[in-house]
Amino acid sequence: MADHGVYHSLGDQQDPANPHSGTQPAAPQFRPPAAPAPTGYNSASSYGSHMPQQQYGGTPQPAYQHQAMSSQEQGYFPPQQSPASPYDGAMGGLASQMGSMGLGQDGSAPARANKKKHRHAYHNLDQPVGSSQAFNGMPQGDINPSQYLNSNQPQPMTPGHPYGGQNITPAMNQFPALGGAPYTPGGTPAAHGMAPSLPVPSGPSVSGQGRVDPEQIPSVPRSRDVPAEYYLDHIYHTMEQHLPPPGAVPFIAYDQGNSSPKFARLTLNNIPSSSEALHATALPLGLLLQPLAPIAPGEQPIPVLDFGEPGPPRCRRCRTYINPFMTFRSGGNKFVCNMCTFPNDVAPEYFAPTDPSGVRVDREQRPELRLGTVEFMVPKEYWAKEPVGLHWLFVIDVGQEAINRGFLEAFCEGILGALYGEDYNKADEVEPNGDTPETIRSLPLGAKVGFVTFDKDIHFYNCNASLEQPQMLVMPDIEEPFVPLGSEGLFVDPYECKSIITSLLGQIPKLFSDVKNPEPALLPTLNAALESLTATGGKIICSLSALPTWGPGRLFMRDDNKLHGIETERKLFQTEHAGWKKAATKMVESGVGVDFFIASPGGVYMDIATIGHVSAQSGGETFFYPNFHAQRDALKLSLEIRHTITRETGYQALMKVRCSNGLQVSSYHGNFLQHTFGADLEFGVIDADKAFGVMFSYDGKLDAKLDAHFQCALLYTSANGERRVRCTNTVASVSEGAIESMRYIDQDAVVNMIAKEAATRMTERTLKEIRAALTEKTIDILAGYRKAFSGSHPPGQLVLPENLKEFSMFTLGLLKCRAFKAGAEPSDRRTYTMRLLKSASALELSLLLYPRIIPLHSLPPESGFPSTETGMPFPSPFPSPFPNPTNPTPTSGHLLVPHSLRASFSRIEDGGAYLVDDGQTCLLWLHAQVSPNLLEDLFGPTATSLQALDPFLNALPVLETHLNCQARNILAYWASLRGSKALTVQLARQGLDGAEYEFARLLVEDRNGEAQSYVDWLVHVHRGIQLELAGQRGKVEGEGVGAAGLRAMGW
Repeated sequence: MADHGVYHSLGDQQDPANPHSGTQPAAPQFRPPAAPAPTGYNSASSYGSHMPQQQYGGTPQPAYQHQAMSSQEQGYFPPQQSPASPYDGAMGGLASQMGSMGLGQDGSAPARANKKKHRHAYHNLDQPVGSSQAFNGMPQGDINPSQYLNSNQPQPMTPGHPYGGQNITPAMNQFPALGGAPYTPGGTPAAHGMAPSLPVPSGPSVSGQGRVDPEQIPSVPRSRDVPAEYYLDHIYHTMEQHLPPPGAVPFIAYDQGNSSPKFARLTLNNIPSSSEALHATALPLGLLLQPLAPIAPGEQPIPVLDFGEPGPPRCRRCRTYINPFMTFRSGGNKFVCNMCTFPNDVAPEYFAPTDPSGVRVDREQRPELRLGTVEFMVPKEYWAKEPVGLHWLFVIDVGQEAINRGFLEAFCEGILGALYGEDYNKADEVEPNGDTPETIRSLPLGAKVGFVTFDKDIHFYNCNASLEQPQMLVMPDIEEPFVPLGSEGLFVDPYECKSIITSLLGQIPKLFSDVKNPEPALLPTLNAALESLTATGGKIICSLSALPTWGPGRLFMRDDNKLHGIETERKLFQTEHAGWKKAATKMVESGVGVDFFIASPGGVYMDIATIGHVSAQSGGETFFYPNFHAQRDALKLSLEIRHTITRETGYQALMKVRCSNGLQVSSYHGNFLQHTFGADLEFGVIDADKAFGVMFSYDGKLDAKLDAHFQCALLYTSANGERRVRCTNTVASVSEGAIESMRYIDQDAVVNMIAKEAATRMTERTLKEIRAALTEKTIDILAGYRKAFSGSHPPGQLVLPENLKEFSMFTLGLLKCRAFKAGAEPSDRRTYTMRLLKSASALELSLLLYPRIIPLHSLPPESGFPSTETGMPFPSPFPSPFPNPTNPTPTSGHLLVPHSLRASFSRIEDGGAYLVDDGQTCLLWLHAQVSPNLLEDLFGPTATSLQALDPFLNALPVLETHLNCQARNILAYWASLRGSKALTVQLARQGLDGAEYEFARLLVEDRNGEAQSYVDWLVHVHRGIQLELAGQRGKVEGEGVGAAGLRAMGW
């Protein structure tokens, strides 16, 4: 490849006619909804002459000492003593088992000189490698420091810190990076390519008595809070920083040619050149893709480019789309593919001359040559059928259970709220000039909706605007159903026909209130719905509240406790019904997908393995409501229907992933249809929340002088009826050995790839084998690092890579999730979680494996309100809260979110109130001795005790109290950092609510779910590493669970 002009320089000029020219993103203006302001609030009226920092008692926990909380008056009850750690009693035994446990900064491996040519996406690999330093560098008690500490002193912090920038070498100008000084938010420009460093969280320590200190083992909350604070006022530049932020951290990305981590995350951002070097690390080489991921306000919108009839330029050999890493030769007459290095002729209509350095003179006007993620309009040769606006078909269960449980009424109201907003019952206001204002559309122009209901029969509805009221046509023949309506009657514009649709959805619950058929016929209804969408493609939104036991495709009770825990249990996680499999395949071929909203009254069996198979294979999603109560769950149902309709959605989709010579795709993981290995992935629908995993293997050796490139091409029809290809381009450097690769590990991507592969294996292996394989994989990765890259440490020391410090905790969370956990668990719950893992994004999986917990009783008064600082370079990418009522001065500051607690009962204080969120449900746990004053401030004057609270509460009331506004702002912030599941509050009162068992399950650092505590788990992993280092691991394991078979799983 060419030297200096291999990748084109960005330059610092801006083309006024081109909105995507090489400029920094403008300061984003975030104003999503948050908690409303308490009106007429007087801080002195409730709290006296001043606001105590700790209103509800309780001694501040050690995790909050850094907030410099001042001494304060006694709160509503006497201060509690911090609870003793549950590990104290057994700590001596743990210490003897582990030998010496030092998880410290490993600075033993000096960076070797880079002797190869500078042709990499980034070069400075002198970041310290290793783990957290034992004792924080200080010996404690009478312990001999040499027993625990690294023999080499850790290297000082460099600009190559994971949250800072890398030094820019002269060859960085090969890439679409900034030509001038980098953008430094809110201050004087820093040195070129440099960014402020973050402090590294201190590592674990050992007490003077030789006991492991649970306080100091790697902390997931700390690993989130530190980068979250950093990215409040820093932009992530995709070509200058090469270790993405953690998945649960909001950030603003600036696309410089390498796609944002929101769209693509590599497990290794520096790839070993050979399979042997990768095998030594035991790490997976994979790519986590979320092609339609939502972007934060203020980020560059994805440009849509139209090349007319010829279509976008592509490589003639490997069919890679034009991207920023293709180079031009022969004065611009040829472009060289960055995947296969094939020289292609440039079409006359795309020709532009190059300057003496080989850069096209029109590069600044070409977003496809500057941005890592772009979309191309494609000509008719890419069409399977004429593109039209997305057709939505609502298929509504009107059976007995849906009526009795209030699910039918809640679902109809959810549809109305999603289409027309909360004020759908109000008539359109008329302006003074007599015109009716344009309705705010939740669906794009060209989109249409239709309605079908079903019980034993199928009912179609004609909602044409020319009718005075909707018409219902009944289809009693469910053996061979057909559509009795033309598309003009069944599918209508929801805003032209608002009055008719509002009338219909209001009448449906009353219409079927006296019918009450207990057995729904679901499969015939889905086949009829598919027939109505075959000509156009579209999406089905289907509700269900009872096991479909009527007509063709009838299902029966398969779940039996006798099958749990044995080999045949895996049959409960898949369908063997030919009719349902055929329906799923036909949906994908027709460009149709389905989202199910399944309510399980009383927790009855719903056979999600069979029903959800249709949604999973067609690219849809299943929303599951076990033990549905309308009073509590109607709000969650309504919000999730709205999210489903309003998120970015495409249909008739195909996806292909291409990679550089020397690599090949070995497997895909996710919810899709793939007819044969190597074929394109097919989706009926695809939306912004869906993620996929792609695993790569070597088919040769990579050239360490070149970079490794990856391109994901998603061909789909957008909701407004345009046929497009979204291209996501990712680049990684290549190194001869694996030592440099260890410095650029993306922990979230590694965990996500392992979780997706484990979920895929659930239909092939027993749960016991999968749990053992996850344990083996954890030990393999940490032992591989220990053997190859940290040989200077004492043999008895547990050493963790700096970028994998929390990896052990995430794998423990994976072992405890509902899909893989030991013990009794309904097969519906396991299957639902299995499919969730296969489609989860980095954010969704991170929260699922380790929830975020915030104490409400000890919130500092400024938490939950905007920062009083002004002049922020840009607000953070989450909702703007209402200003603090005690200091209502408008600011442009970000929300002050308190640090999260570790998920352990040892952190729970007597009399406390805690918000716990795992991305699926949000619990408000209240201790039995919680202060009545706290309850009154949080819920209102009538809430004087736990028993007085509404057990079906789903949201906090809007009150004129400081604490109430704090809590609602935090919930609004959390609601913006989730996947597809809506955030509503569920009460978990100690000793009163069944949700308390869920709260205990979410404390993943404790011993629960028939799994170990975090400390015990580290002991177990450390023992396995020691056996591996001693060469005895294979012998011991061979006598146990069959380790040889586990390693044959492909991990």
